[in-house]
Amino acid sequence: MFFNYTPPKELRALFIVHYSPLLLIIMIGPLTGIYGVWKLPMNMIISIVLGIIIFLLGTYVYFKWEIFWHKTYKGQLVTEGIFQYIRHPHYVSILIVGFGLALFFYSLSALIIAFLAIPIMIWSIFDEEKILIKQYGEKYKEYMEKVPWRLIPRIF
Repeated sequence: MFFNYTPPKELRALFIVHYSPLLLIIMIGPLTGIYGVWKLPMNMIISIVLGIIIFLLGTYVYFKWEIFWHKTYKGQLVTEGIFQYIRHPHYVSILIVGFGLALFFYSLSALIIAFLAIPIMIWSIFDEEKILIKQYGEKYKEYMEKVPWRLIPRIF
C-alpha cells in the first residue's frame, strides 16, 4: 500500500507529540466560528484567504515529502530530493499546515497553539536526530554537516 509506513517503535511517541498541536488546532480552531470567541485581531477575509494559501502550501510540502519518502525509503538514509535542502521536511509541513489552519479558522487560540508547536517540533527533532545518529552513525553526522538546516534554510 502507498501509505503503509509504520514509524519505528522508538519514534512512535515522537509522532504522537508532534501531531498533537495540529490535532488541537483542528479541534479548537472551529470554536471561533461557532461561538464567535478568540478572534484574530485582523480582517477576517484576509485571514481566511491567507490561511487557505498557507494551508495549501503546507499540504503541498507534506505530499512532496510523503510521495518522495515512500518512493525512495528502503531503510537507508535518504539525502536526496527535499532532504538535500532541509533535514526534516515532514515537521516543516506540519507547522505550515497548522499556521494555515489557524488563520483559516480566524482563531487566536489556534494561532497560539501553532506557535507553541514550534518548540515541540524542535524538541522532537533533537530526539529524532539522536535516534538517527544511532541508526546511521557517521553517515548521518556527515549528512548533518552537508545539510545544516533542520527546518528552514539559512535560519534553523
